[in-house]
Amino acid sequence: MRVFSQVVESGSFVVASHRLDLSPTAVSRHVAELEAHLQTRLLQRTTRRVSLTESGRRFHERCAQILAELDEAEQEAASAAATPRGTIRLTTSINFGVRHVAPAIAAFLALHPKVKFDVSLSDRLVDLVEEGFDLAIRIGAVGSEHLVARKLGETRIVPCASPQYLARHGVPKTPQDLARHNCFTYEYLTPRGEWTFRDAHGREHTVRIAGNIHSNNGDLLAEAAARDAGIAIEPMFIVGPDVRAGRLVPLLQDYAAPSSAIYAVYPSRRHLSAKVRLFVEFLLQRFTDSPDWSGPNAA
Repeated sequence: MRVFSQVVESGSFVVASHRLDLSPTAVSRHVAELEAHLQTRLLQRTTRRVSLTESGRRFHERCAQILAELDEAEQEAASAAATPRGTIRLTTSINFGVRHVAPAIAAFLALHPKVKFDVSLSDRLVDLVEEGFDLAIRIGAVGSEHLVARKLGETRIVPCASPQYLARHGVPKTPQDLARHNCFTYEYLTPRGEWTFRDAHGREHTVRIAGNIHSNNGDLLAEAAARDAGIAIEPMFIVGPDVRAGRLVPLLQDYAAPSSAIYAVYPSRRHLSAKVRLFVEFLLQRFTDSPDWSGPNAA
């Protein structure tokens, strides 16, 4: 695997042989034996260049991760104070990633400069195993029951609108009043077109809503609401700054909207590398000390 990875990174059997202090024949033999073992071709060879097959590309991605974790394991065995190194492949939602995960990554890298991050921002539920991610930071749904989830915090979901919109259309007093308003819908909030609230006695109130904006991005809906277009229901980590600035007004404060837990999610504790485990612990401490995401002062 090391020889194969070096050929891929070098782009040449000859260059790889120099870096590994092996003969080109030995390098070629190692790769051929690996292909025979896997019963698939990993590299396309021509007189001018070496390129990966589709199977080779997928295998190289896994090799890079395994070899990095092996290096970590060797370091940990050699020293109790091993320096975390290697790449963490991370996925999280666009809004939360930009607002909270990016600053956390920067702070973590200041402490651990030998770690690298490969970050994918998406509001869809990514398959961590299938797409080769080490870690996800998720709001609400964890995903597969085979995943391990560690709670990092919680955020409250609130309906809100601008003062100008409320002045023109009135302030809803009960969840049922929302049915008469222009309420935006969000792609990943299910069931779509229904908002549920709980009153002081614990009774649930579900209302059918509709509006003229639908999106898969919470920032877009929050900004449209702040521009007087309608009512959005968003987590406080998105709308908190606009609430504090007076651009948005939280609605139905006598009713509790659902809250969403924030989780660090990974495929298995058994395979959790030292660098990922360290980053999860770092997030837990950082998010525990962060401003309350469940109230109007949430950042």
